Amino acid sequence: MLFLRQTVRASLLAGLCWLAGFGWFIQDARQPPQTAPHADGIVALTGGTGRVETSIRLLASNPNAQLLISGVDLQTSERALLPPSLPADTAARITLGYRARSTIGNATETAAWVADHHINSLIIVTAGYHMRRAMLELGRTLPDVALIPYPVMPPAMAHPWRLSSIRLMGMEYMKWLGALVGMSRNPSHA
Repeated sequence: MLFLRQTVRASLLAGLCWLAGFGWFIQDARQPPQTAPHADGIVALTGGTGRVETSIRLLASNPNAQLLISGVDLQTSERALLPPSLPADTAARITLGYRARSTIGNATETAAWVADHHINSLIIVTAGYHMRRAMLELGRTLPDVALIPYPVMPPAMAHPWRLSSIRLMGMEYMKWLGALVGMSRNPSHA
């Protein structure tokens, strides 16, 4: 009987911790970006609305920066992805990365690009709900590069209490927790 009570208490405590963490995660994911930062490089992690457009705007305000759009679909051409009104000198500073298929792949693709372009500071553009995991994975592959988060607010987050938004946030929260567990199991990547 004592074992059963201890198990129930531990389960309730774990559930409460999970819920508190999830509430924090939702709040954190809805934070707007800080003022437009300056950096040597910008990376947009594809997969959601507003990421590419935001990264191009940041590139325009960082005249010496380079931009990597990581995780571009193999069927997507530069012409289809970039606005036709983009000045040629700005377009010349953009690299399309076709290799990444996951957040870990984004980190690997970005690390190679950072090394090729001698980047010391990097603005990360992705959805707020993806930012924590993206920063974790990028931090593992780029320990000596200053990483600056610049979250975008996707349409799904306009109504965070819809069932579809809660489900999306729950999945992202669990992926982030999984990435944290992976880091604790392999601290050499931290």
